[in-house]
Amino acid sequence: MSVASPIDQIAERVERLLVRHEEVQRTNALLQEQVDALTRERDALKSRLAAARTRIDALLERLPADPHSPENSDA
Repeated sequence: MSVASPIDQIAERVERLLVRHEEVQRTNALLQEQVDALTRERDALKSRLAAARTRIDALLERLPADPHSPENSDA
């Protein structure tokens, strides 16, 4: 059994680091896809919320004044 030379040890270490780097890049790409999907979903929900608020505000404007409020009572 021979002991690996320092050059061989360095080459093996570099190869392992390159494999690990590729794995990290793939993981990062998957995470970025998830971030992008969540960003799109968030933006869609914000848009829906704004539209719903606009519709609610329009409905509130159509409501008659409160007949039980102090300024509308005959007392």
